[in-house]
This record gives sequence, structure tokens and C-alpha cells, in this order.
Amino acid sequence: MLALGLALGAVASHAADIEVLHWWTSGGEARALAELTKKLEASGHRWRDFSVAGGGGDNAMLLLKTRVVSGYPPMAAQIKGPEIREWAEDGLLADIGDVASAGNWDATLPAVVANAMKYEGRYVAAPVNVHRVNWMWINPEVLKKAGVEPPTSWDALIASADSIRKAGFTPIAHGGQPWQDFTLFESVALGVGGADFYKKAFVSLDSATLQGATMTKALDTFKSLRKLIDAGAPNREWSAATAMVISGKAAVQFMGDWAKGEFARAGKQPGRDYLCLPAPGTDKAYTYNIDSFAFFRQRHDEARKAQADLANALMGAEFQENFNLAKGSIPARTNARMDRFDDCAKRSAEAFRATAQSGGLVPSVAHRMAAPEAVQAAMQAAVSAYFNDANMSTRDAQARLVQAVAAGNVQR
Repeated sequence: MLALGLALGAVASHAADIEVLHWWTSGGEARALAELTKKLEASGHRWRDFSVAGGGGDNAMLLLKTRVVSGYPPMAAQIKGPEIREWAEDGLLADIGDVASAGNWDATLPAVVANAMKYEGRYVAAPVNVHRVNWMWINPEVLKKAGVEPPTSWDALIASADSIRKAGFTPIAHGGQPWQDFTLFESVALGVGGADFYKKAFVSLDSATLQGATMTKALDTFKSLRKLIDAGAPNREWSAATAMVISGKAAVQFMGDWAKGEFARAGKQPGRDYLCLPAPGTDKAYTYNIDSFAFFRQRHDEARKAQADLANALMGAEFQENFNLAKGSIPARTNARMDRFDDCAKRSAEAFRATAQSGGLVPSVAHRMAAPEAVQAAMQAAVSAYFNDANMSTRDAQARLVQAVAAGNVQR
């Protein structure tokens, strides 16, 4: 992370300019972001978009660090999970506790969400949603033509692949990018090992668990899925993979519920045109990813006032409802109305509450909610290399995961 002595705050070119770094560039994401822009511009502010496409946020974080090193951070940036704490520890984030107190955020947010937004008990970030990552998106017509049922286990999916191919379809729509590989892997690991195993491996980063028999099985299963993916997968964006399911070229995709925004944009209805089911073996668990914006310290009163308006807008009940209807996720607020949401979102909200009680609620390691940034990046690289290298053994992959944790901790 960055040194405490870095320059803080950017001089806004206009008193009401709001510059926010994010990576919401797909169709469904752009529709969701338009809700925020509309809300702020209606209050007299001017939105200065700072979007960075690709990489599941990796590219955006690289650019953010460059901006902060130069002394010109944006007003806010899409940062989440342990990374919020890392930025706060360097003294770079603004305390928005007064805004949160006035808005009664502690009573409005689930504890797991509120805690992720705080540093030393004070809010430094605002959440806009909760995503469920361990979803399986299915084109039911493709499965019908192939004569197979929705898979309830990873073995069942692998066994159905030949029938799906013979019917003329790709079994798994996937984008060959490291973050997408890691997204698929975390669902496999959760389905094979369960929530307790997942927490030991990816939250506690336990060496024995990473080297154990359950991880061996998870990696073996994951590697078996490689042959279910078409040759055009390398560097494919996630939204293009979703389009394969929407158009009937592929049977399933494993992706978070931001994919639902693409189905909605295409005019598709859940239960009729597509199915949303938990990834095989994960029906009692929930990998969560919280989109949030961390606020960088500002020098000028006008900028700090605009920052407070931005925080209030992000947490507004009407905005969170409209935003998440477009994004595919569910509101971060516990008191949000769900009557306008579709069945996938309602099931997500129910599963979030249930798994919070049962212990099946776990942070997404692929989406920076579980491990420190350096550790997450090193593990992602190890998993993606294993998935795409036919000659890498599972034992070697496990050793690389252990090394990734050690190397990542040294880099912090």
C-alpha cells in the first residue's frame, strides 16, 4: 500500500464536481450507474465519470494508485473488502461518520456490511448493494434440447457435457481472464468443501487446509471443467460469456448476479428464459461481494460537502432500489422494499438472511472480500495458471497457493 506521506485531495475544477472511479462499463452496469448520476445531477452536482474497463477491477486499482501517488485522488473510488482497511491505514480515507450517524446506517445495514465499511469503528465507505457470487445461470431451452437436467453436482455437470456438445452447444460459457477463472474456482471449492472449509482456506488462509485432501479434490474438479469451455474463451469479457447463454449458444455460466443485469437488458425473464440456481453443492451457502465506494480526504469545504451528498445518495432507499433493479444485485439496506424485484433477487435476499444465521455466509475471495489484496492477487494468479496449464499438477497448484499466501503477506 501507499505511504502515509502522500499528498491528499484534489482541487475540484468546479465546486460541485464529483469524480468517482469505478469499473461498471457493461450494459447492465451502465444502466445502474445512470441512476446515481441522475440522482446527483438532480441535486445540482456535476458527475465526472472516471471509468476503467476490464480486469474485474484490477485495472482500476492500478490507475487509482497512480492517481493517489500523483496527489490527485478522485473524490471516491470503488473499493471493497480488506482493501478499504488498507487504504484507511495509510491515512488516505475521509471519515464520513457524521453522515452515517445522521442517516442511522448502523441500524439500516446488516452487521457484515457495516463492519466492512468501517475503519477503527468509523465509516470511511458507503455500500450500494450485496451481490451473490455463487450463481449458476442456465438457458433451459439448451438443456432441454440436450436432454439433460440442471446439474445439482459438479460431477453431474461434467457427465452431461457430451450430451450438450452433441446437441450443438457449449457446456460452460466462460471468459478466459484470471478473475473469471478465480470466480469459477471459488464456487467449485465451496461446493466441494462447504463453508467451513472455504473459510479456513480463503479467510483464515490456513496452510494445512490449502494443502489438504479437500483442496486436492476441489482443484481436480476445477481442472476437469476446462474441457467444458470453448476455444474462444481466452480474454473474453464476462458479459460476452453471459451473451452466449442469453443467445442459446451455451448451457450455463458461473458468475455473480451482475450477470442478471445483462439478461434484463436483453428483455429476458427469470424462470422462463433463464434459470438462476446456486452453483452445484452451494445451495446452503452464499458468497457475498459488496460494491462500495471509499471516500478520499479532500482539502476544500465544497468538495467535502459534495462528498457528503454523494454518501447520502449512495445510501438512499430510492436510489438503492432503482440501482439494484438495474444492477442485478440486492440493496445493502435491510429495510429495502423487494416487491419490484424478480424471483432471483428475492431468493438472493432470503439466502443472505438464512446463511447469515446458519454460518453459510462467506466473503468472495475472487472479488476481494476475503483476503488482503496482495494475497488475493497471488492466489488468483496461481489458480488461473493451474487452470490453463495442462502440465501443472494439482500438487504443484496447492504448493503455489501456499506460496501465494506467504508472498502476499510479505508484500503487505
